[in-house]
Amino acid sequence: MQRPLIDGFGRRITYVRLSVTDRCDFRCTYCMPSDMQFLPRAEVLTLEELEQIAAAFVARGVTRIRLTGGEPLVRKGFGTLARAIGRHVGQGLEELTLTTNGSQLARHVPDLLAAGIRRINVSLDTLDAARFRHITRRGDLTPVLEGIAAASAAGIAIKINMVALKGLNADEIPGMMAWCAERGHSLTFIETMPLGLVEEDRTDRYLPLTTVRARIEERLTLDPLSERSGGPARYVRVRETGQKLGFITPLTHNFCESCNRVRVTATGTLYMCLGQDDRVELRDILREGGPEALGAAFDHAMKKKPQGHDFLIERRAAKPAVQRHMSTTGG
Repeated sequence: MQRPLIDGFGRRITYVRLSVTDRCDFRCTYCMPSDMQFLPRAEVLTLEELEQIAAAFVARGVTRIRLTGGEPLVRKGFGTLARAIGRHVGQGLEELTLTTNGSQLARHVPDLLAAGIRRINVSLDTLDAARFRHITRRGDLTPVLEGIAAASAAGIAIKINMVALKGLNADEIPGMMAWCAERGHSLTFIETMPLGLVEEDRTDRYLPLTTVRARIEERLTLDPLSERSGGPARYVRVRETGQKLGFITPLTHNFCESCNRVRVTATGTLYMCLGQDDRVELRDILREGGPEALGAAFDHAMKKKPQGHDFLIERRAAKPAVQRHMSTTGG
């Protein structure tokens, strides 16, 4: 292994979220505007370039890579890319995972297995079909549930990510917990993040997870867990059922002190922080100098990685912390 990636605050970077496309087949209300304009395909990295960047990170000590988007499973050639990156599993890379909205999941289960992906996150904010269509603006719940069932039946561990939205799905939290517990899925709650302009005022939907947790603890006992999955979630075990719950709280609890992550967009922009604009452009460096030139770019990025983000929604009101949308940055 080459020299590890260590930022200016002594944090070792071992986790990369690699976006394979900014495109998505949903238009979730809290994520993007209804008329979202996606990047021209010519600007997006090729499959080979995405794999070269992944390999360069593994050579510098990255042990976890998560494939994201947009919706990664809409990228043509996804299976080929996943298998190429999956060849590094056991060769420095400890785990390759995926975040998906589940709409295309059922048909891609063989690709995931072939790539060595054994754990995925599925974004699912509601189990009500009408509410699902409202949140996604166009999505059909049935294929998502079928995809989750197919992946689970194939032995892939499922973690459901549920964005907690005041006045929209807060009443479903007990039901989602029960649904996941019955099927053996872990469940993580997420606070809405101020990324990119959307039609809604996010302050209208912002539901602090401190409130969610307090409501759960009125009827159940939550025991803190020390385990980490490589991301920002903090986990608890429900004593009465054994279910594992996660809480991702970028607004009520700043988790930056232990940040071990960077993100690469589908165009090759390396962002050192989800909530800051510091970045390093990898695409031209790769195309002009080949994979060997990426090392110096990584070193430069480590010097620019900020100490933390600024997601105080009360101060920003409806204004986003950064102008780019989550689908552009990579989930």
